[in-house]
Amino acid sequence: MVRVRLARGGARKKPYYHIVVIDKRDKRDGKCLERIGSYDPLLESENRIKLNMERLEYWVSKGAQLSNRVKLLKNYTLDPKNIDNRTDAKAKELEKTKARKARKAKEEAKAEQPAKEEAKAEEPAKEEAKAEQPAKEEAKAEEPAKTKK
Repeated sequence: MVRVRLARGGARKKPYYHIVVIDKRDKRDGKCLERIGSYDPLLESENRIKLNMERLEYWVSKGAQLSNRVKLLKNYTLDPKNIDNRTDAKAKELEKTKARKARKAKEEAKAEQPAKEEAKAEEPAKEEAKAEQPAKEEAKAEEPAKTKK
């Protein structure tokens, strides 16, 4: 059985995919029957998805099955507004992350404020403890003197 699917290329953390026609039993990046397109997820232009629709239709007519991802990519190439939709979605996601970071910063500021007040309250207690330590040392110094008599 023949499938149309993605074969990965590119470097680590820089993916690039070829849209290939390949036997279903072969490896993901194995030898393909034909390369009919490419997909670069890092690009933000119309060159992001290149697909030879004539060859895709030919292979589908011969009985090739499309993988789920290739079906989505095919729909994106047919939609002329896909780049605009993608930029809008990215802008909305960016706004959400900015709002989330601002909310988190406010919560941290509120959490730091009581901690500062507690630190100020602990400072006089530390000074009192330091004042008590010399008194204890004097008491220890007097005890050995009493035992010598």
